[in-house]
This record gives sequence, structure tokens and C-alpha cells, in this order.
Amino acid sequence: MGLYSKYILPSLINKACSQSTASKQREKVVPHAKGKVLEIGIGSGLNLPFYKADEIELLIGIDPSQELWNKTAINPKELPFEFEFRKAFAEEIPADNNSFDQIVITYTMCTIPDTDRAFEEIRRVLKSGGELLFCEHGKAPDKAVERWQNLINPLWKKVGGGCNLNRDIKSLIEQNGFKIEHLDTMYIPGWKPACFNYWGTAISK
Repeated sequence: MGLYSKYILPSLINKACSQSTASKQREKVVPHAKGKVLEIGIGSGLNLPFYKADEIELLIGIDPSQELWNKTAINPKELPFEFEFRKAFAEEIPADNNSFDQIVITYTMCTIPDTDRAFEEIRRVLKSGGELLFCEHGKAPDKAVERWQNLINPLWKKVGGGCNLNRDIKSLIEQNGFKIEHLDTMYIPGWKPACFNYWGTAISK
């Protein structure tokens, strides 16, 4: 891991993901989580305030960046539910088969190198009938914006820790064994190439 990835990138990611517009999106999704929950790409724990204490039996958060997790402003020991952080990649989830009632993933699909493998793992650890709760940015519906996404993406990916601007989130979910139950989309305020959001729920086929 280079100096940029270890010391600079975690701060940039935390700042970008802490924006109020992103927080409003998280608040639309995370409170619906219940039971035994896995959060993929927990980062610095920005979703933690939005979980409902009386709905969560267990929350496990995974992220490959210990440096990013160390920036959390929340003391995990003070959370009103059982919580555990595990340093891990989405492609290799450290959990048994059929472990979770729901999986939460927000602003993370854009950075996963092997999404096919990650979704195999998601389906493996999710209980039958369990839900995927998601909120992501991705491919814009407007051709002009999409052209900018495609043009900028190679450089953006290098400086943004593997973040892709142009992933088709709906297709990515549907092509990896999930049926979308509910989906909303919109541009949130900000720079358009990075601000088209998808959020909703999906269930494993």
C-alpha cells in the first residue's frame, strides 16, 4: 500500500462520503435494516447513526481499509446493539453460509474490483429470502453526462481508490442473481457525473 492510499486517500474518501447530500440518501435506506445485518464497505461508519436500535440483533461491518475505519467518529462500544468490525474484502466475506437476514451496501459497489465474485459471496452469506439494501451512485441516464463519466472514469478511478463513475447499478444487481423489489433514482445535488443515485431493495433469486 502506497503513502497516498494509506494516508491521503482515506481522508479524501471520508470527506466525500460525509457530504450532507449523501447522508440524506443513507437515511432513506439504512433505517430499514433489521435482524442480523452485514454492512459491506462500512468505511468510517457513516451509516451507524441511521440503524434503529430496536431493529438490529447484530451488525457486522466489513471494509478492506483499516485506515478508513480508524477515522470513525463513533465509539463502537457505545452502540445500542451488538456490533463487530472485520477487515475484509467483499469478494471474501468472513462469515458462514446463510448468516444474515439483510445486507446493506452504500456507495461501495463502485469500488469493488470483482463484482461477480462479491455477489457470489453476498448470496452465500444471505439467508433464503433475505434482502439486499443498497444506495449507490453510477451510470447516468443522460447521454451527455454518461459521455463525461466514460471520459473521466480512467483518471477518476486512479485517484479515487478504484471508484467507477459509470457502473450500471441496476444491471449489476440484476445480472448477479438478484431481483429488484424497489428502485428509486435521481440526481442528488452536486457534480452530475458523480451524482446520479440508485437506491432500493433486492432479493436473491
